[in-house]
Amino acid sequence: QVQLVESGGGLVQPGGSLRLSCAASGSIFSIDNIGWYRQAPGKERERVAKMFSGIRVNYADSVKGRFTISIDNAKNTMYLQMNSLKPEDTAVYYCNALITTLQAIQDDVWGQGTQVTVSS
Repeated sequence: QVQLVESGGGLVQPGGSLRLSCAASGSIFSIDNIGWYRQAPGKERERVAKMFSGIRVNYADSVKGRFTISIDNAKNTMYLQMNSLKPEDTAVYYCNALITTLQAIQDDVWGQGTQVTVSS
């Protein structure tokens, strides 16, 4: 099976930075359509950023100019660099990707979620 394991969440002060990592493991041929989502208490899950075809990236208006999505294909790891963090960014963050296995099966895979808290 394939899976995504997140790390890098934690507590950060407003205006600070944090980088989330999402490592894929398993019988992986390729990783596509990587995305980051977040969910705050009492709110719907929100798409933060998504990369299509490895080049085109859509960002939520609330994070545009502050967050950057990227992937290191050699390490099968995706990242979300978060700068100029605001208290409103506090949420559980989830990574997501369409993973093609070595058996040519495509799986929509989600990470377990990692808590990001922006507070003084």
